[in-house]
Amino acid sequence: MAKKSEMRRTNPFKPTAGRMPPLLVGRGPVLDDFEEGLENGPGAPGRLMRVTGARGVGKTVILTEFGRMARARKWDVIDETASDGLAQRLLERIEPPRRLFSLSVKPSVELSGVGGVSLREAKVSSQQMPLTLRDAMARRLDVLERKHAGLLITVDEAQAARREDMVAIATAVQHMIREERDIAFVFAGLPTISSKWLNDEVLTFLRRAQAEPLGDVPLTEVRDAFDETFHDSGIAIAGEALKLAVEATAGYPFMIQLVGYHVWRVAYRKHRDESEVSVSVDDAREGIRDAMARLGDTVHGPEMDGLSAVDKTYLLAMAQDDGPSSTSEIAKRMNKNIGYANMYRTRLIEAQVIKDVGYGLVDFAIPYLREYLREHAAYIRMSAQ
Repeated sequence: MAKKSEMRRTNPFKPTAGRMPPLLVGRGPVLDDFEEGLENGPGAPGRLMRVTGARGVGKTVILTEFGRMARARKWDVIDETASDGLAQRLLERIEPPRRLFSLSVKPSVELSGVGGVSLREAKVSSQQMPLTLRDAMARRLDVLERKHAGLLITVDEAQAARREDMVAIATAVQHMIREERDIAFVFAGLPTISSKWLNDEVLTFLRRAQAEPLGDVPLTEVRDAFDETFHDSGIAIAGEALKLAVEATAGYPFMIQLVGYHVWRVAYRKHRDESEVSVSVDDAREGIRDAMARLGDTVHGPEMDGLSAVDKTYLLAMAQDDGPSSTSEIAKRMNKNIGYANMYRTRLIEAQVIKDVGYGLVDFAIPYLREYLREHAAYIRMSAQ
């Protein structure tokens, strides 16, 4: 009996990058699209997909869930994160090296003159890589399709991929789709992948990928998820405590996990010896403070690190306002003309750091970024110089 109680009192929230949380609040439509793609066979739209969104909206979690769904159908799943050598790593995972025609430098025999033989180094050019990937995919699918299964390839952080790798992968996948093979390809990343890859003439194939932009979750769904998840774990949350926790998330998926985790932890630590554990208003407020501190470390800080000096200056100018900012006022604070400031406005909107909220107005798209900028203004100004 004690074991059952301990199991029920395990924190159900998992606010760790890449970890599969117990709830995918508000992500039903994108999961349905992918499942329909698997069901509807080769060439179905859900089998070629791009998932975009700002940091913390759950792109990696979605890819993880896609993998689980594919494995449940006995598919093979290859997950990769974009970095140098992406295409080579995919090649080696699709077809292990013992059977693979290597892309690396390899000795070969060449006739030299009359009756002579010499050794030289053979290299496979980047132009040949798509064909090699294509052959490897085809051989893997020959085996899988005999078992009525397929191959899912996912690439996370696609905005960081090298162009030659994306060309190689897109070319090979395109051929598999033309040949009506049981393959699915999903790539995910920041919204900048749309401008980086989809406007490349060589990568026009990727424009056909079904777009799945991830945004905030309606608070009504967050409320239902909190109510159910806390209850199922043996801790009750209701009334003002529930209202505070729900509103603190701002519908931001990573903040849903953070608030849930920290509120649950505070309540459990304070009341675990009681026969019935419930979240008090003070528990909720303490957990929310802990969640906000963690959000700065895991989302706001890395987001700032990836921005240019002028991007940061633009955001600091916005942070002076308590609500939406006038774009003309931002330009004045930057000592720049409106056209110059608007170039960075566009960049930050595309990256989903800020959002257009009306004619000449912008606001922050990432919860609590204004507060983070104010708190760390001196350091951010220094890094922007």
